[in-house]
Amino acid sequence: QAHLRSIDSQELEGKLSGESLESEIYRQVQRIALDQRNEIEQRYPKVFRRVSGYNLDEFVRAEPFNLARMVVGSEGTLCVVTEAKVNLVPRPKFKGLAVLHFHHLVEACEATWEVLKHDPAVVEVIDKMILDRCRSSLGFASRMTFVEGDPGALLLVEVYGDSENEVAGRLNEFKADVERRGLGYACVTMTDQKNQDNVWAIRRAGLGLLMSVRGDAKPIPFVEDTAVDPSRLGEYVRRFDEIVQAHGTIAGYYGHASVGCLHIRPLVSLKDSDGIDRMLSIASDIADLVMEFGGSLSGEHGDGIVRGVWTEKMFGPKLYQAFREVKQAFDPKGIMNPGKIIDCPPMTENLRYGPSYRAAPPVTSLDFSADHGYDGMVDMCNGMGTCRKQDGAMCPSYMATKEEEHSTRGRANLLRAVLSGKLPQHSMASRRLYQALDLCLECKACKSECSSGVDMAKLKYEFLERYHRDHGLPLRARLFANINTLNRLGQRMALLANWGMGSRLFRWMLHRFLGIHKDRRLPALARVSFPAWFSSRENGTTGTKGKVVLFNDTFMNYNYPSVGMAAVELLERAGFTVVLANAKCCARPMISKGLLSKAKDNARYNVDLLYPYVENGFSIVGCEPSCLLTLRDEYPDLLRDDMARKVAENSYLIDEFLVNLQNSGKLDLEWNDTDKKVLFHGHCHQRALVGTKSSLDALNLPPSFLVEEVDAGCCGMAGAFGYEKEHFDISMVIGQQRLFPAVEAKEEDWEVAVMGVSCRQQIEHGTGRKARHLVEVLRDALS
Repeated sequence: QAHLRSIDSQELEGKLSGESLESEIYRQVQRIALDQRNEIEQRYPKVFRRVSGYNLDEFVRAEPFNLARMVVGSEGTLCVVTEAKVNLVPRPKFKGLAVLHFHHLVEACEATWEVLKHDPAVVEVIDKMILDRCRSSLGFASRMTFVEGDPGALLLVEVYGDSENEVAGRLNEFKADVERRGLGYACVTMTDQKNQDNVWAIRRAGLGLLMSVRGDAKPIPFVEDTAVDPSRLGEYVRRFDEIVQAHGTIAGYYGHASVGCLHIRPLVSLKDSDGIDRMLSIASDIADLVMEFGGSLSGEHGDGIVRGVWTEKMFGPKLYQAFREVKQAFDPKGIMNPGKIIDCPPMTENLRYGPSYRAAPPVTSLDFSADHGYDGMVDMCNGMGTCRKQDGAMCPSYMATKEEEHSTRGRANLLRAVLSGKLPQHSMASRRLYQALDLCLECKACKSECSSGVDMAKLKYEFLERYHRDHGLPLRARLFANINTLNRLGQRMALLANWGMGSRLFRWMLHRFLGIHKDRRLPALARVSFPAWFSSRENGTTGTKGKVVLFNDTFMNYNYPSVGMAAVELLERAGFTVVLANAKCCARPMISKGLLSKAKDNARYNVDLLYPYVENGFSIVGCEPSCLLTLRDEYPDLLRDDMARKVAENSYLIDEFLVNLQNSGKLDLEWNDTDKKVLFHGHCHQRALVGTKSSLDALNLPPSFLVEEVDAGCCGMAGAFGYEKEHFDISMVIGQQRLFPAVEAKEEDWEVAVMGVSCRQQIEHGTGRKARHLVEVLRDALS
C-alpha cells in the first residue's frame, strides 16, 4: 500500500534510494520518462484532452514528482485506488446560457474558436441526429422550446457571473458579437433555471437519444472521443464526416467543442461481417486522421480494449514498449485489468453481438414492427443505466429495492440473454424470468424517461401472454383481468357486496385464497351506477358546440360515478352534448395480465363502436388515464389498422380537452371566487405518454386556485399490483418514498387531486387522506 502525492526533490531522493516495491516503481518511472524524453516531446499530442496511453509526459519536468498523475487514467491496469483526494472549485453563483443555431455541423464547429474568445465556462455541440431523435421522444420533445427552426447543429455556450446582471450583460454582449460576425442564424439566450435545465437535460441524454435509432445499425463508440485542437475542429469534423460517408454510413456528433473532444458515433451493425469490417476500416482511417491533426485517439473515456489497439500506432513502438515497462513496474504479475491500454485483443473480440449472434424473438400479439421486432425493442437498451436513479418516475421497483434485476436495464439484459440463448436453461416462459419481470409495475415511465425509449411494460405484456399459455392463468389474474364484469355484477347488490368487502373475515379469505392483501380495501360499489344515473336524467342539455363522447370506464361506472357526473356537468356547461360511449372494458386490466387475445377482442369492439363518432368529427373524452390512454397507446398496436389509429388520434383526457378549448378561446366556463389550495398527483401513464401539464393548466383555470404538483413518480398501487399480497410491501415502500410525505406535509385545507383511481386509493390507504378526481375539484369551482 502506498500514498501517492506530490513530493519535492529531497523526498524523491528518499523514495529512489529505498528497497521497497514502491521505491522500485519510483525508480522505474523516472528512468523510463528520462530515457524517452525525446519521444515523449515528439509523440505526445499537444491538446488539452488526452487520456491515451500512460502519463509519462508528467515526469519529464524537474518537479514536483507525483505518481498519482500516472495512476490517474490508467484504467485499473496499474493498481487499485482505495482513496482519492480531489481538487474542488467554487460553484458559480449565477449561470446563463446562449444557444447558437447553425444550418450545418461543420459551421458550428468552425465557430467554436471565435466563441472561445468570450471566455465561456462551457461550449457544447449537439447535432441534428440528436435533435431529430429528441423530437420523436415522448419524454424529451416537450423540452425543445429553445430550438428555432430546424438546425443542423447547436452550440451551447454557458457563462458564469457573480450576479444576474453580470450574467445578463455577458450574454447580451455575446449575442451582439455573434450576430455582428454572422455566426449562426439564431442565438437564444436564457438566465432562468427552468429553460437552462431543459437544454442540459437534452445534452445529458445525448447518448441515449442517439441509441434510440431503430434497427441493427446503432451509433457505436469505437471512435467516440477523439480530441484535436479546437482551432482546427471545423476542418477535422468535415474530414471525419467525409470518411464516415465514404464507408456508406452516417454518424451522430455531440460533446465538448470547447476542448475539441467530440463524441462521434458512426452507425454500424455489428450483427454481420460487413458491419464489423466497416467498423475496423473506419477506425483505421480515423486513427490516421487524428495523427494528421496532432490529436488524441481518446480525449476522455480512455483506451480500454477498443482504442487500445491503436495505442502503438499513435505513440510509436518506442513509447509502446515504455508503456509495457510501466505496466511491469507496477504490476509484475500482470493481474491488474490485463488487455487494456496495451497488449489489447483485436477489436473483433468480446463483442456483445457479432456475426454469430442470433436471437429468437417470439411471435407477438402487439405490433413491434417499428422497433424491428420484440428483440429490437430489447436491444434498444444500451446499458446507460438511466433507470438506476432516485428521481422522476423510472424505475419505481429499482428505487425501492436498489437491485439491478429490478431496473429496466436489468430486465432488458435478462431478456436479451434468454432470446440469444446465452441463458440456455431458461426460456421466454421460465419461472426465473417471470420473477425478474414481476416487479415491473407497468408504469411506462421507461417509455418516456429512458432516452432510448425502452418500453418494458410492452415487453412484459408479451412475456406474460406466453408465460400463462405455458403455465396456466391463475384465478386471481383472471379475476383482476375481468374487473369490469365483477364490478357490474357486484354493483347490482352493492349494499351486500360493500358489507362483505368491509368485513375482516372476507378480507382474510381474499388474502388466504386469492392472494389479495388483507390490509387493502377494495373500492366500494355505487348503489346507482353511472350509466343508470345518466339514462335517468330528464334535463340533459343540448349543446351549441356539438357532441362529445364520454368514455365511461369501469371505475366511473361502478365505483366512482361522481367522477362521471362531474365530467358531464363540466362538458355540458362548456356547451357540449354528452354521449356515453358505453363501450366494453378498455382492456387495460387484460393487457396488464397478458391476456392480449381477449384484449384484442375488446379493442376491436370498441374501435368499431367509436369509429363512426370520430368520422363525424366528434372527440372521445375520458377521465381515467389508464383506460383512455389504452385507446391511444395499445389499440393501434393490437389492431394495426387505420380505424384504430383514427380513434387514437381523436381521444383525449378530459383535462387535455378542456385546456385545448381554453387555448383556442372556445372554453365558456365561469368560475366562482372560492379560494382553494390543490395538491395534484399525476397518473403514471399520463405522466409517461402525455405529461401532466394539461392537468396543472386545467386546475389553474379557476383564478382563485393555488396549485402545486407532487414531486413524485409512481404512487405504487399500479392497478392490481398493490392489491396482490406479495407486492403489498413494495407498493407501500414506493408510496412512502415521496408521495405519502408530500401529502402528509400539507394541512387539511389542501385538496388532494388525482386523475387515476389507483392513485386515489393508494393515497387513502397510505395517508388516510381523501383524494378526488380533477374533474370533481373543477366542478366544485363552477360559478
